[in-house]
Formats: sequence, structure tokens, C-alpha cells
Amino acid sequence: MASPTNFTLDFALASHPGQLRPLNEDAIGARPDLGLFVLCDGLGGYNAGEIAATMAVSSLLSTLADDYEQAQAGEVPFVPRKALTERMIEMNGVISRAAANSAAFEGMATTIVIAWILGDRLWVAHAGDSRLYRFREGVLEALTRDHSFSQELLDAGMVTEEEARVLPSKNLVTRALGAGGEVEPEVNDFPLRVGDVLMLCSDGLTEMIDDVQVAGAIFASVPDVQRAAQRLVDMANAAGGRDNVSVIVVRLAGRKGLEPRRASAAEPRPSVTSTAASPSG
Repeated sequence: MASPTNFTLDFALASHPGQLRPLNEDAIGARPDLGLFVLCDGLGGYNAGEIAATMAVSSLLSTLADDYEQAQAGEVPFVPRKALTERMIEMNGVISRAAANSAAFEGMATTIVIAWILGDRLWVAHAGDSRLYRFREGVLEALTRDHSFSQELLDAGMVTEEEARVLPSKNLVTRALGAGGEVEPEVNDFPLRVGDVLMLCSDGLTEMIDDVQVAGAIFASVPDVQRAAQRLVDMANAAGGRDNVSVIVVRLAGRKGLEPRRASAAEPRPSVTSTAASPSG
């Protein structure tokens, strides 16, 4: 089966329970042959959050791969937005039913963010406050907007960014898989270029370090994606590590059949743009 992405990919995954929690309820996984990466954060305070996160990562890597492979075989048309939306809704039901059928799993839920590199485009699907960033030519840009109570207050102009970071309810998410009832995944697509770096993360990273620090860590590490992933995890832990922290870093090293792009010493210093960019060039 031909790979669906037009890029050669360098990638790294890193996860750590943090400095305070004995259990890591995050889950991460990848199908690099399909350009598919998934990160989940089992919601703190719920039973079996790590079970929900692991179920979601394992199942979605499998079912999304099946959808693509069936389309390649000519069995069904492949529409990325439809596949991502339907499979996340299906997973929401699976987790909800598992929670309803076992007292040990009661209330379990997970956030999720998916990156799927198809052709020259990035498809992003998410529910909750796990994020995806794109680092391009020294500029870090958030491609997701949190589904959280604090983000809603921020969007309404009721709090500042500084106030939102310290709200008692800042970790209350408004969308998640298995949180009860229906879920509405948010799915968007964005153009990609050789040299782009994608970073998926749980809120254990973004609660501990800000976007300027994230941009600096990626800038200082690329093209070594393993170094970038480990540096981000280490920075979160050095800042206190109050939660589990997980990251996936993916670098578009080159176009298939062409020489990989090499980082230039003349590239601009890192900076940060506004959150949740629109899907434009």
C-alpha cells in the first residue's frame, strides 16, 4: 500500500508521569507509514482515565488505517473529514458503553488530538484541551483551540490570558470522548511545507511552560526531533511537572524522491502567533 503523505517524516514520541502523579494517564501512538499520529489525555479525577486514553489511541490508529486501506482498494471513497468525525464519534460511544457496563470504569473519559498528514495537507481532529502546534520558519502557531471552560471565558472577553491560566476551573473540558452524551469533534485541514514541525501535546506541557518557551525549545532542537520531544518533557518537569506530560514531534524532512531539507543557521529567531490559526497558506 502506498503511503498517503507526500513527505518524508522524522518523528519522536515522549511521555512522562510528571513530578506529582504516580500514574501516567496519557497515551500516544503513531502509524508513520500512514502519516497518522494520535495523543490522548485520560481526564484527571475520573476512574480509569488511562484505560479510556489507551482504548482511544489503539482503536483509532486501527480503524482510521482500515478506512484508508479500504478506500485504496476501491471498496469505498475516502473522505478524511468524514472518517475522522465518524470514528471519533464511534469511539465516544465505545468508551461511554464500557463506562456504563463496569463500576471500575464509571465516568472514564479522555481528550484527544489527531494529526494526519495526507498528500500536502494536515488534517487535525480534536476534542478537549490537548493541542497541536505548527512551527514554521521560526514561528509557532497553535492549530487547535481548547474545548474548555477557561477558553470559553477567554473567547467571550471575560478574562485575560493571564487570568485564564490560574482559574480554579481551568482544567474543566467541554468536549471529550466518553464524557457522557454526544461529542462534536472539531476537524480542520491546513497546508504543509517541507521544514514544518508539528507538535502534539497534552495539557501537562502547556500548563507548565508557555508558547514562547515551546517555540524556543523546538528552535533549539530541530532537526533533531527526539531531542525536541525530550527537551519539552524535561522543561515541563523542571517547571514543576504537576501533571502527566506527553508530546509527539513530527518534522517534514523533505518531499519524497527529493533531498531532505537541512536546517539553516540563517533561519529567523522563534516567535509565536495568535492561537488557532485559520486553515490558510
